[in-house]
Amino acid sequence: MLMPTGSGDLYEKRKGVYPKAVDGFYRRLKWAIMAVTLAIYWVTPWLRWDRGPYAPDQAVLVDLANRRFYMFAIEIWPHEFYYVAGLLMMAGIGLFLVTSAVGRAWCGYACPQTVWTDLFQHVERAIDGDRNAQIRLAAAPLSAGKIARRLMKWSIWLLIAFLTGGAWIFYFADAPTLQHAFWTGAAAPIAYGTTAVLTATTFVLGGFMREQVCIYMCPWPRIQTAMLDEKSLVVTYKDWRGEKRGSVKKAAAHPGDYGDCIDCNQCVAVCPTGIDIREGPQIGCITCALCIDACDKVMAQVGRPRGLIDYCTEDDAAAEKQGRAPRPVLKTLLRPRTIAYFAIWGGIGVAMLFALGARTRIDISAQQDRNPIFVRLSDGAIRNAYMVKIRNMETRPRPIEVHVEGLPGAMLWTDAMARDQAAASLATRVPADSVAKLRIFVAAPPAGAPRQDFSFAVRATDREGGGAREDARFERP
Repeated sequence: MLMPTGSGDLYEKRKGVYPKAVDGFYRRLKWAIMAVTLAIYWVTPWLRWDRGPYAPDQAVLVDLANRRFYMFAIEIWPHEFYYVAGLLMMAGIGLFLVTSAVGRAWCGYACPQTVWTDLFQHVERAIDGDRNAQIRLAAAPLSAGKIARRLMKWSIWLLIAFLTGGAWIFYFADAPTLQHAFWTGAAAPIAYGTTAVLTATTFVLGGFMREQVCIYMCPWPRIQTAMLDEKSLVVTYKDWRGEKRGSVKKAAAHPGDYGDCIDCNQCVAVCPTGIDIREGPQIGCITCALCIDACDKVMAQVGRPRGLIDYCTEDDAAAEKQGRAPRPVLKTLLRPRTIAYFAIWGGIGVAMLFALGARTRIDISAQQDRNPIFVRLSDGAIRNAYMVKIRNMETRPRPIEVHVEGLPGAMLWTDAMARDQAAASLATRVPADSVAKLRIFVAAPPAGAPRQDFSFAVRATDREGGGAREDARFERP
């Protein structure tokens, strides 16, 4: 194995990244998105939604114990997992759509790693100071003041991390109840374990690893290249305008020899991953656009037009280089690839909404007993047995009638009834938001095909009505 010249290390030691504070349109946009995403994450478990006396009133709840997923007025049962699959597909295609349109905007603005790292960095600036102060503090020898600052910063990070891990468990149980149980020591061990793991990972990834997660751990930078093309809006340094680099004094002394870039390195100083955007597209660029804010500010100070670093497509960059005007942004966004992604994304969403609106709130399944397949009764009739499950997906008890279709002369009774109580239909009551299991015997005349298809049918007998069917098979000698 070849070793780097003059070194016994296979990997370069990490260089600390100390992003400088900057103000501008994209910084304010990041502030707004951070506030919204953090509010959604921390507030959502505490929102209430009245579903009646038989269902939980938490607006968003993943009820693993009862195998339910609640989201406001929507309730997803285990057999309806395809809705969750549909949401995951929409999330993936939505990510493809955003990336093909505006590059790694998800990474730069809404990714949890970005949001929490940004939050941790603001805490760090409040305690250690801005970039230069942080660099000086990192290089300074250990002292009481340095230790005090580190402990204060890490304590706040740990508090944020704990609140992050603690908020996650509230999505899986009633939040007020679980909070009381958590602080009294009565919560399940999994609640404490989950909180501990998420606290540790948030503290380490957001506080110490930061850009390493984006560059080395996250797979998306490697996948995104398949989503990008020459018409995607990405953060671009316009080298034909900026080169050759030189200070304002050099440019004044040698007119025409220098470009607009004064080599102030402010674009590098504000970058949360520590890259130099002037070196071209890189895996470390998360498209947060803070370098645009920094560069625009410098251009305004030296009296040069903004946009030396800007959102730009490869095609528009080539056009600008030749002196042509770039295409309108709307035309750039509305192109075959993005329209196709949006059509697929919207189609899945519309299909899911239609399925939600058309789904029945009563369901039935039936499993035939296989041993014995049939029994001949004393009166000559043939009896088959079935395990029938009736699912009531309403948040209230419902009276249900069960009968069979396609099996003339059939009579029904359950294992809790006597044979002489058999009837053409059975009445039962299914509790709210639950499944009733009935072992139903079906007796039919002996004359008929050895195997005859029929259906179990259920019908709600309250005023709302509704019903469902399940195909089954009746066996004879």
